[in-house]
Amino acid sequence: MRPVIGLTAYVEQARWVAWDTDAALLHAWYPEAVIRSGGSPVLIPPQQGAAEELVSRVDALILTGGPDIAATVYGQVPHPTNDRPRHLRDEFELAVYRAARAAGAPVLGVCRGLQIMAVAEGGTLVQHLPEVTGLNHRERPGSFTEHGAHFSTGSLAQRLLGDRMTVNSSHHQAVDRPGRLTISGRAEDGTVEACEDPSAAFVLGVQWHPEYGGDVRLFQALVEAAVAGRDGTKGV
Repeated sequence: MRPVIGLTAYVEQARWVAWDTDAALLHAWYPEAVIRSGGSPVLIPPQQGAAEELVSRVDALILTGGPDIAATVYGQVPHPTNDRPRHLRDEFELAVYRAARAAGAPVLGVCRGLQIMAVAEGGTLVQHLPEVTGLNHRERPGSFTEHGAHFSTGSLAQRLLGDRMTVNSSHHQAVDRPGRLTISGRAEDGTVEACEDPSAAFVLGVQWHPEYGGDVRLFQALVEAAVAGRDGTKGV
């Protein structure tokens, strides 16, 4: 049986066919990448009081991209450029990440997902990246820019992706302090591009968007770790 991979989802105003209403949704790139990698994707919208039960029903978790995490969550005053807070999503994703860690489930964080991981582990964020770097990490919302990233020798990120690669960014915030995670990748300007827990079989977050563009190496590794965890065999 294919492992079940939970993907956190948005709840946002959306239009499709004849409808214009709130919707639980996610870019199709994410489930497509999971399917191509041998997993069965399940979308998990924000909700209260269900984190542990949900984690018990999936074999791995993907924390997806999305709007800024409310700065108050990590004890800071919000920057004027921050997105409108999505408090329920923040609370849910922090809870479901912590539940996944407690259960020993494999976790992959993407963009906002990496930031959720860092905040959940006691870290903080750079709220407005253009103030601290000259490298362009996003032309405008809904667009991608490319730049280089390099990974620490011996890290999970390096084992899966090599020493260096070109990544596609679409973010204006980034990890400042990673909390209990270890920084394992940086961009050319020093921006944190990957964090992980070296003591776990698979707990990795990346700041770019591997779901977009067809590179499914991270998704394949997550699915393999999910199968290994479910079957009791050795992980990645």
